[in-house]
Amino acid sequence: MFDIDKFKKIQQPSNRYEKRLENLRQKGRRTKYIQDAIQGTLDNLREGITSFIIYGDPQSGKTEMMIALTAKLLDDGHKIIVILLNDNLELLKQNFKRFAKSGINPTPKHFNEILDPAVQIGNKEWIVFCKKNTKDLKKFISKMGCYENKIVIDDEADYATPNAKININKKTRINQLVGELLGQNGIYIGVTATPARLDLNNTFENANDKWVNFPSHDIYTGQEKFFPINLVSTQSLEYSLELLPDQYDDPKYLRKAFFRFFVNVAYLNTEANEGEKNYCMLIHTSGRKVDHTEDYKQVVEVFNVLRNNGDKKWDSYLEEIYKIAMKRCSNQTEADSVTSYIVQNIARSAIHVMNSDPGKRTLDNAAATSPTVPFTIAIGGNIVSRGVTFNNLLSMFFTRDVKHKIQQDTYIQRARMFGSRGEYLRCFELTIPERLYLDWHRCFVFHRLALESVKTGKAPIWLEDKRVRPVSPISIDKTTVAMDQGEMSFELFDYSEEIEQIINDSRHTSFYKLRKIHAQLGNERLPSYLISFMENFSTDGVNSLAIHNSTSIANRSDVDKNNISRARGLIGRSEQEQKKYPHATHHIKIFYNTSHKARVFYKFVGNIKFIKNLKKIKNEKN
Repeated sequence: MFDIDKFKKIQQPSNRYEKRLENLRQKGRRTKYIQDAIQGTLDNLREGITSFIIYGDPQSGKTEMMIALTAKLLDDGHKIIVILLNDNLELLKQNFKRFAKSGINPTPKHFNEILDPAVQIGNKEWIVFCKKNTKDLKKFISKMGCYENKIVIDDEADYATPNAKININKKTRINQLVGELLGQNGIYIGVTATPARLDLNNTFENANDKWVNFPSHDIYTGQEKFFPINLVSTQSLEYSLELLPDQYDDPKYLRKAFFRFFVNVAYLNTEANEGEKNYCMLIHTSGRKVDHTEDYKQVVEVFNVLRNNGDKKWDSYLEEIYKIAMKRCSNQTEADSVTSYIVQNIARSAIHVMNSDPGKRTLDNAAATSPTVPFTIAIGGNIVSRGVTFNNLLSMFFTRDVKHKIQQDTYIQRARMFGSRGEYLRCFELTIPERLYLDWHRCFVFHRLALESVKTGKAPIWLEDKRVRPVSPISIDKTTVAMDQGEMSFELFDYSEEIEQIINDSRHTSFYKLRKIHAQLGNERLPSYLISFMENFSTDGVNSLAIHNSTSIANRSDVDKNNISRARGLIGRSEQEQKKYPHATHHIKIFYNTSHKARVFYKFVGNIKFIKNLKKIKNEKN
């Protein structure tokens, strides 16, 4: 007989998180990285932290982590999970599709699907996607704003969400609307590769000492490969770096990059892969639509020639391709095979213009990000600069003109070559002007050092010089953010003669001594990220670092003796001992008081600024 009570007793699934992890394991994915990030998130929630950031490298799998996080939050009893995305329809499609294909329960909804009055929110579980668009957010809030205890997961959180009007005591519209969506009891979890703006802007009072690191997976290739911190020579890189001259607008440079892309695709499909695979080349030369049109014309011209062996340019183009193949291949037989593949398959090509005029835009950008033919060309500007994942990206032609300072959050997001490139990294090519590469490299070094400071459990310290800045100045909350022109200090410790013995040991170099002092004091009193910075920005080697004898502040009337601090800093010109250390740009000096408390001070002589948010975040629920 039918027993209604039997069905009423059925509980909602509570093992969605474990099922998702098991699904990933069956596909050969390691899940430790996802589990570590989610555990850090759960720890924050248990402590009552209501606003924080999860940060991880570009294209390192953050979307997969967000799917698993959503599953865990639902398992733990949270009813409404909101996924905010940039105002980009293609990005919405890409992420929404990945959530839906994961099989997560309940099925994700676009916010438009729940606006009808017939749809009752009630006490049910919801996963709802919404773009960070004023009209969309207003409609969504009209339906969902009254419900408390929502969790908002803000993908690409540093884009659009921060308040760019913070210094004129106003709010930008998106910032205001996201705040309204959160309400009084909402939890804000920002997800991004570039968290500097969220920190320096104090966006939703996020707890910058409680950020969660999402580590990259095993087969990820990111900044360590493309921008190694100890860059000895561009020839030592594990991929192909083609540096362009200052005058790089000659069409021949783009054409040659095409030819190298064709050869690399053909080489992989004839000599390396077990089966044929499809690859993509990304052309990222400008954010202006008119420039995309010119790039498109150049691409079409090359394909037109190579598809017609009666064209007057066909012979010269093919000879140039063959010469490239000879350099790539180990013998003539391989070069013949590679060139033949190109001739036979050049018609199996596609050109996708992204982020351009409607009349020029490709119908399906998914075919650009997940190529369906061997030779796929994607042309794009700002739409490809953030959030869009390119699968099987084999070549990137990147010539964005930088007239002013490089902005870290913008240029780190433009590193679309990051991702799972390991199996074909040796055939990957980045074509870029030399100056832009060196600036980009410096940008990533600064960013990496800043994130190392986060891992110490303290508020991050961001770096800026005459070519690189962390974020747009209008987003920096001037009431809480300090820009230090070069002097930093760290936690107090008990002073001992053992430290002084290390300093005065003439047998060792300054960097050896610094490492020994670090071993004695630890990260909080002398951070390892700072040592890495000094080691990699020392033009005169060991002579660039001066470790001065320690000094008592007992007779200094202008110093806070208990805290061992001084508003204008403690390492002045006399303390730098320029005659003794004429080549030093890095200065380390310990000051101590009569209570034998001491503090390490660091001074950089140059144009680098250290930017830090001094605000103490109080983020616990009352």
